[in-house]
Amino acid sequence: MAAATEARDTPRRKGEILNLPVKANVKIYQGTLVVRNGGYAAPGSTALNLVALGLATETVDNTGGADGAKRVNVEPGIYRFDNSAAGDAIAETDIGSDCYIVDDSTVAKTNGGGTRSVAGKVWAVDADGVWVKVGF
Repeated sequence: MAAATEARDTPRRKGEILNLPVKANVKIYQGTLVVRNGGYAAPGSTALNLVALGLATETVDNTGGADGAKRVNVEPGIYRFDNSAAGDAIAETDIGSDCYIVDDSTVAKTNGGGTRSVAGKVWAVDADGVWVKVGF
């Protein structure tokens, strides 16, 4: 294709909700962190090579199901997760830095010695947890 030489009507999507196939034998709870694991949506967990996508807008139980047997709606955005503890706790001085997935509701300051995937960017920190920009 050549570069445009006049105005064009380009189709668009708002990109607010992703509808994704769910990994086999997992249950994703509404309001929890969803990742891409091997091409399928799965709950956030301590593992490498996961891609944080957003928050589940519904609970989907694919326990006993094959990869892709069910689908889940996921919304990228800024969400508050539980803060890790001790040396892995995230502070206000970490705003703008990457944080890492501990589980589907907890994030940490470090990659756990190379065992955790990135959850997103630290947006804010308060007494109730860590606000993280998740997704793209």
